[in-house]
Amino acid sequence: MTPALLPLDAAKAQAKALREALAARGTEISHSHALELVARQHGARDWNTLHARLSQRNAPPELALGDRVSGRYLGQAYRGVIVSLSGTGSHRQVGIKLDAPVDTVSFASFSNWRHRLRGTIDAEGRSPRRTSDGMPQLTVEKAPS
Repeated sequence: MTPALLPLDAAKAQAKALREALAARGTEISHSHALELVARQHGARDWNTLHARLSQRNAPPELALGDRVSGRYLGQAYRGVIVSLSGTGSHRQVGIKLDAPVDTVSFASFSNWRHRLRGTIDAEGRSPRRTSDGMPQLTVEKAPS
């Protein structure tokens, strides 16, 4: 696989597999050493260089004010438009005006309808905060045109 096509997760999996294969043959190496070896296999001088290259190529399109977006909030699908956006990289605050209200409560006995969402997202458009089932509280991606 060339670096242009290699997902970051695949590079990490290669390092883990390399480390396990070497350990099975009696050669112990650290995880960081395995990452460095994988980076060199893909033409990068070190892991940080490969990581930056892959992150940049695999990054989703940048979000902007007025963008139509879709995703999930507390497990519920939504569509809307970005009305506020601040920060960069892995700590962006986003405000979304929803096309239709979303009920954020899964109990039949009561509801909590939201017309707007606000949250922090990373560079992939996922909230670092998780629901009880381990899913991101908020996901944001550009809606298809």
